[in-house]
Amino acid sequence: MPSSREYVFEPNPLFDPAAVYGKEQRAILDDDGFGEAWQTISSWPGYAPTPLVPLAGIARHAGIDGLFYKDESSRFGLGSFKALGGAYAVSRVVSQRAVDGRPAEITVCCATDGNHGRSVAWGAQMFGCRCVIFIHSTVSEARKQEIEKFGARVVRTKGNYDDSVRLAQETAAREGWTVVSDTSYPGYVDVPRYVMQGYEIMAAEAFDQWPRASTPTHVFLQTGVGGLAAAVTAYAWRRLGENRPLVVLVDPLRSSCWLDSIRNQRPTPVDGPLDTVMAGLACGEVSILAWSVLKHVTHSVIAISDEAAVDGMRLLAEGRWGDRPMVAGESAVAGLIGLLAATKDEKARAALRLDGSSRILVFGTEGATDPGLYKEIVGVSADAVQHREAMAERRKED
Repeated sequence: MPSSREYVFEPNPLFDPAAVYGKEQRAILDDDGFGEAWQTISSWPGYAPTPLVPLAGIARHAGIDGLFYKDESSRFGLGSFKALGGAYAVSRVVSQRAVDGRPAEITVCCATDGNHGRSVAWGAQMFGCRCVIFIHSTVSEARKQEIEKFGARVVRTKGNYDDSVRLAQETAAREGWTVVSDTSYPGYVDVPRYVMQGYEIMAAEAFDQWPRASTPTHVFLQTGVGGLAAAVTAYAWRRLGENRPLVVLVDPLRSSCWLDSIRNQRPTPVDGPLDTVMAGLACGEVSILAWSVLKHVTHSVIAISDEAAVDGMRLLAEGRWGDRPMVAGESAVAGLIGLLAATKDEKARAALRLDGSSRILVFGTEGATDPGLYKEIVGVSADAVQHREAMAERRKED
């Protein structure tokens, strides 16, 4: 079993395998909201489903039947699934609040570790409103510059991600701006719901792309505030009902707000610097909307170390067990590494019924959104890995 310093497995005492998608969940995400998001996002220039990639080599190594990786590294050229959520929420804000058709009178803002802010800034540029993005102290300069490319003003703050969330809210209240956040809290739920509706597009693509003869038995989902996990889970729950996959959440050990919340059976903040290499998951408080969706349908939570995430990036870049090499950012691999950790732990493997018939879905939520950091971690550039990937594809075709 992996060391407890590197990995934690926590079953959910609230898990109810017979839970139904009820009024509480439908108030957050439903088929009508998904349909509107689909109609809007699929009409944007550059829209195309991202690939669902089979990882047969890793599946063999893990002793499971199949493993599929939804690769979001090409999404709208922004390199992350976040492109679906923030920009869609901006489109809704502009359509609802532009006075006399003048979006330039609107200012949207948010706090970000990088990817969500880039999506919001891109959406603001696309729909013609102003944008201010708050980043916390450890967000890289490269990610700051990527946001600024879309014309946003970027404000660097002291403290961690949750501190920047609070400052964004306070500034917006004072200046009359609209916060476009991917997390929700009491009194602020409408815009985060739009963000999650955008994320459901990714889930719909994945289930449409899944081999027709089967459905996933498990889905391992990285958390952060939980918006992604809730969106994927809600879509699967509505689409597959009692045949939905078993949901496993994966936290960084250094910002394990979902682990603590599941353990305590209520949303539980995590204090401190939240300093993890998985920057996109460095969140200390769960989204209340995500909690409403996930609290009874999550089977368990796994927390992984930064070292394990780094090895996951290298594993995919190498094509270590015979799969094609792939570029995956720091936050992209958490679900995959949570799966691999669980397969090495007899208790977790038995509790999750991971065996030779298991079919696993994971989401590679970002590519090399900070190319310099990616090269530093992996040891080679993202371009070099993509060259390996192209060569592997050519050999396969030959």
